[in-house]
Amino acid sequence: MIIFRNVSKIYFPERTVALANVSFEVLAGEFISIVGKSGTGKTTLVKILTAEERASEGQVVVGGWDITHIRSREVPYLRRQIGVVFQDYKLLQKKTVFENVAFAMQVIGARPSRIRKIVPEVLKIVGLADKHDRFPRHLSGGEQQRVAIARALAHGPKILVADEPTGNLDTATSQEIIELLLKINQIGTTVLFVSHDEGRVNQIRRRVLVLDQGTLTSDEAVGRYRLS
Repeated sequence: MIIFRNVSKIYFPERTVALANVSFEVLAGEFISIVGKSGTGKTTLVKILTAEERASEGQVVVGGWDITHIRSREVPYLRRQIGVVFQDYKLLQKKTVFENVAFAMQVIGARPSRIRKIVPEVLKIVGLADKHDRFPRHLSGGEQQRVAIARALAHGPKILVADEPTGNLDTATSQEIIELLLKINQIGTTVLFVSHDEGRVNQIRRRVLVLDQGTLTSDEAVGRYRLS
């Protein structure tokens, strides 16, 4: 599903090395935690995966598509394969829950009939079917994150990238979000969980990739949050 082959990212003119010769493969249906201290390259890795940034060296393949030198006009097609959830939700405050999820489909040209069909389905998956008409300000942090996850799922991505999705949540709510991500993974979506949350990563007991100063230092099939 995902291949990073000797990928490096260098930012000029300072020649800051964000990633250095990183290689790994992700199989379809895997749940992988990506961990590392702040500034170790996690965000850069996500940006390269979604073509927000280009690798300086190496090869990146997503779903059999070599995106190393992807053209700007092709980026929207790539992002239909990848749903991204952020720490700060990024919801549209003047739109309802339904409208927030629907908007993600509208921007890719989905037909109104399909939007009416899909939005209730993904809201049901995330447990918010009864709050479709609420505005973000009327929701808890955990509920807002569930809306963000529903929005990321709306276009049926093969890959879901959750970038620090529990960073602003309390322990109980964080646990609910992890359980939801595992549920989404069980229905066939490949999940990349990017996190500083040691307890959650250790609890998941799935594959863990560790980044340190831009280098992949560990790749364990049933791993734990271990940082040097």
